[in-house]
Amino acid sequence: MSEAAETSERPERESMEFDVVIVGAGPAGLAAAIRLKQLDPEISVVVLEKGAEVGAHVLSGNVLDPSALDRLLPEWREEETPIRTAVTEDRFYFYGEGGSLRLPNVLMPKLMSNHGNFVVSLGLVCKWLAEKAEALGVEIYPGFAASELLFDDANTVIGVATGDMGVTRSGEPGGMYQRGMALLGKYVFLGEGVRGSLAKAAINAYGLDEGREPGKFGLGIKELWEIAPEKSKPGRIEHSFGWPLGDKTGGGSFLYHLGENQVYVGFVVHLNYKNPYLSPFEEFQRFKTHPDVVELLKGGKRIAYGARAITEGGYQSVPKLVFPGGALIGCSAGFVNVPRIKGVHNAMTSGMLAAEKAAEALKADRSHDTLMAYEDSWRASPIGKDLKPVRNVKPLWSQFGTRLGIALGGLDMWTNSLFGFSFFGTRKHGKPDYACLEPAEKHKPIAYPKPDGELTFDKVSSVYLSNTNHEEDQPVHLQVKDLGLQKSSELGVYAGPSQRYCPAGVYEWVKEGDEDRFVINAQNCVHCKTCDIKDPNQNINWVPPQGGEGPVYEVM
Repeated sequence: MSEAAETSERPERESMEFDVVIVGAGPAGLAAAIRLKQLDPEISVVVLEKGAEVGAHVLSGNVLDPSALDRLLPEWREEETPIRTAVTEDRFYFYGEGGSLRLPNVLMPKLMSNHGNFVVSLGLVCKWLAEKAEALGVEIYPGFAASELLFDDANTVIGVATGDMGVTRSGEPGGMYQRGMALLGKYVFLGEGVRGSLAKAAINAYGLDEGREPGKFGLGIKELWEIAPEKSKPGRIEHSFGWPLGDKTGGGSFLYHLGENQVYVGFVVHLNYKNPYLSPFEEFQRFKTHPDVVELLKGGKRIAYGARAITEGGYQSVPKLVFPGGALIGCSAGFVNVPRIKGVHNAMTSGMLAAEKAAEALKADRSHDTLMAYEDSWRASPIGKDLKPVRNVKPLWSQFGTRLGIALGGLDMWTNSLFGFSFFGTRKHGKPDYACLEPAEKHKPIAYPKPDGELTFDKVSSVYLSNTNHEEDQPVHLQVKDLGLQKSSELGVYAGPSQRYCPAGVYEWVKEGDEDRFVINAQNCVHCKTCDIKDPNQNINWVPPQGGEGPVYEVM
C-alpha cells in the first residue's frame, strides 16, 4: 500500500487555531513566545516541543551571554533562577600531545571576553523560561513532534501537523494509534534548533538559501563529570585548540566548572573534515587523555553524556529568514558566533525580533504574509553586530588550518573590533561539509585506543547516560533514500564513515556471508543530526520519531 493511500485512509486530523504557532521550546522559541505575550496578552501562542519535557533535548556548552535575557526579562537577576555560576576566570590554551601553552588573555579581542557571563545548564534555563511563558498564558505542549508543514492553495504555510502516534514499523496504524493534530497559525515560527526537519523543508521549498554561502556545522560532544572538591573552581572556563586534532581538522575543547564539584567536559569537531576514518567521538575520548585533562578528571565520575550538531556558517550562511506565513528563528537559521562558541543570546534575540514584527502585523490585522521587516532588521540588530566582526574566522580556519587560520582569524577580529573593517572582506566557505569528505583510498585508517572504562568510554555506555529511549515498533526515523547508493558509495567509496561520525552507534555495516548489510540502530539516536549533515551523498534524511522520544538531558 502506498504512503499516500495509507494516509488517505486515516482519520481527519483535529485542528486548533492560534495567532502564532512556534515549533521548538528552546531559547529562541520561548523568547518569542514570552515577547509576543509581553507585547499583547491577547495574542494566542502555542509552543510545540518534541522532547518529553521542556529541556529534554536541549544540549549546549553552555556559557550564557545574558544580554538578550536582560532585554527580555530585565528583572531576572532579582529572582531565583538556574543562572547562578558567574564566570570568574577565562583561560585559552593551545594543546600539544604532551603539554599545553596558555595564551595570554591580553592577546584576545575584547569580544572574546567572558566577563559577565554565566556557566549554566541550558536545559534548566529553558525549563525556567517555559514557566515564565506559561505564566503569561502561552500554551506549551511537550511530547509533540511537529512532522509536517501545512500549506494552503497559494503555497503559504498555515500551520504544522504533529506526527501520528502508534504507527508500527511496517507503517500501519497499531493498536494504540492516534492521529496527529493540526496546529494552525496566522504565523508559524520554526525554532527546532540545528538542522530542523521543518526548517530544512521550508528552506528547500522557498529557496531561502539562494545567494547564501553553504551552511557549515560542527559536532559538539559533551560529558558532565563530578570531580574531586579540591579541583573544582566554580566559574572557571577553559577553551583549547590543537591536539588531538591535526592542523587540517578544525575543532577544540571546553572545560566549564559549575558549582557542586561538577564540570562540563566538551569537544567540538568541525564537520568539514576530509578523512572518512576520523571519529569525532574517539577524538573526544583521546582529548581526555591529555595530561591537563587527566589531572582534572582523575578520581572523578562521569554522570551524563550527549551530542549535538552546531551551526558554524555564521553571517554569510544565514538563509533568508522569512517565507509566506512564517519565519526561521534561533539555530534553525544559524546564529552561533563560532570563536565565542555562543549562540543562545542571538537565538533569543531572533525570537524576540520575529515576535515584535509578528505582533505589529497582527495589530494591523495581517496574517499569512511574509514578515519582511524581520528579514530586514537582523543585520542591524545585536545579532548582526555580534556575527559580522567574526565572519571570517571559520573560513580562514578552514582554508589555512588551525595554527595559521586562527592567527589570521584573531587578526581579523582585532581589525574589525578596533577599526570596523576587515583586510579579508567577507570570505566564502566553499563546499558544504558533506562534499568535503574524501574517498577512503586517499587516507589511512586511524587506530584508536580501546576505552579504559574510567576516563575513556565506548558509545554504548555513553548513550546509556543520555537516557535515550525510542519505541522500537515504529517507522525508522533515519530515512535512507537509496540503499544501493549507500552500499556502493558510502561503503564502497568512503569505507562507511557513518559508523564513525555518529556519536551514538546508530549505524553499522555488518557482514552476512559475502554481503554487507547496513544496520540502523535507531533506538540509539540522540538527535544530533550529524548523519543528515555529513553523509557524503546526502542520502540520509533525519525526521522526528514519535513525540517525547529521544534523549532526556536533565542537567546538560
